[in-house]
Amino acid sequence: MSQNTDSPLVEALFKVGAHFGFSRSRRHATMKSLVYGSKNKTDILDLTKTAPILETALTFVRGLGAHGKTVLFVGGKPEMKQLVKETAEALGMPYVAGRWLGGTLTNFNEIKRRIKHMQELIGERDTGASAKKYTKKERVLFDREINRLEENFLGLNSMERLPDALVIVDTRAESIAVSEAATLGIPVVGIMNSDCDFSAVQYPIVGNDASKEAVSFFLAQVVEGYREGTKGRVLPTEEATVAVKG
Repeated sequence: MSQNTDSPLVEALFKVGAHFGFSRSRRHATMKSLVYGSKNKTDILDLTKTAPILETALTFVRGLGAHGKTVLFVGGKPEMKQLVKETAEALGMPYVAGRWLGGTLTNFNEIKRRIKHMQELIGERDTGASAKKYTKKERVLFDREINRLEENFLGLNSMERLPDALVIVDTRAESIAVSEAATLGIPVVGIMNSDCDFSAVQYPIVGNDASKEAVSFFLAQVVEGYREGTKGRVLPTEEATVAVKG
């Protein structure tokens, strides 16, 4: 790699294997400048170039934290689902840790309707109201419906409006989420490997998105960055004061 290989961030990225890309045949054209070389036909990412890109994304995340913005975490790959869920919960944020349903953003009113229906069914079950209203067989069917709804919408339960930004694990796998965010002008922080379109999102994080260790590192950086931002959080009254002074 070219220079600044003694950077603490570069060393940390190297340690978690963030430099491993996919095979050269899978490389997206927009990633060419970020590939240091190939070993055994596998692309090796240039961490001295990807580290500053990561820092730019984290600067944006700190800004989100400073203004108390809502971030939707997305990642449906089986090996990443629990990690995405835990990361979102660490910040009290919504998540989609599973299959992305088309229209989650672009048809959000319908999604909110389904979430409300889920909440009503859960409420009836937990208060015992359903036991008084329905037969045992009907309650079994309702429980099945609740399970299906929870699988799709539980992570969105607290999201009352569209998010201010998305954090996506593997932008290629979650291309529909990327597309919906673009349609609505919602910025995306996208963790992506050499097979992804670097130009598809505003704040790419380039690295090994197939490695749980590397993705865990990236998400931990996002959590830390958001929390750092909240320490200097700008309250609405402060924003108004600044605007008046300006």
